[in-house]
Amino acid sequence: MKKVLAFDIDETLNVAKTPMTPDMAETLAECMDYFQVCAISGQKFDQFLHQLVKPMGEAGTPERLANFHLMVAQGTQYYRFDVAKNDWELVYSHPLTDEEVEQMTAALETASKQTGNWYDNPAGEIIENRISLVAFSALGQAATPEDKYAWDPDMEKRKSIVAIAQELAPQFEFEIGGTTTINVCRPGTNKVFGMTGLMEQLNVTKEDILYFGDMVQPGGNDYPVVQMGIDTIAVKKWQDTLFALRGILGVSK
Repeated sequence: MKKVLAFDIDETLNVAKTPMTPDMAETLAECMDYFQVCAISGQKFDQFLHQLVKPMGEAGTPERLANFHLMVAQGTQYYRFDVAKNDWELVYSHPLTDEEVEQMTAALETASKQTGNWYDNPAGEIIENRISLVAFSALGQAATPEDKYAWDPDMEKRKSIVAIAQELAPQFEFEIGGTTTINVCRPGTNKVFGMTGLMEQLNVTKEDILYFGDMVQPGGNDYPVVQMGIDTIAVKKWQDTLFALRGILGVSK
């Protein structure tokens, strides 16, 4: 029996950058009655709240949220719920320096322009400083899911950007995630960093964890978890995760 269920967010628990559906939110909350639950993503803290916590509504009781671990920015920022304070507490954070942010941003912008993938009228920011990583969203952070799905379904555009950016800034790691995203971080601060931190915080081993992700192929931002040897269920959409969780809960009850 696993002790921890861990999840990527976009496409694994929800449609990109949108709140979980009510049935997914209720099911994920119920998992917290039986498991420690972790969400890990390159996204910012407020997106975790918007996409995961708020959709739970009354199902997200303080007692359940105490078993919910938010690994923000690939786990370089870790939040836990403090029942006594009825609020989220930042346990640790590993911010980038201003110089690192500038170098990452310059590499992404140059590479996207050289490949013809820089858009002058994006829907929101294209390159976003997320404190401990920098994220590139080709169409802008606020682009519609429909536009995002259509832009780079085979990931070839992002692979071409990564190839150039990696040459420009070889001191950093570049990973493809979501539908239009490239995450840039310090070496070793990908999801391996986050999952290792989670194991230390919960005093569990990798054998205790079951991970769900949609980007488990080489170069995807879930692939480092696979390389760690953590048991992983590869999903293509959030409905696959919901189906699996209902089966797990049926056995656990």
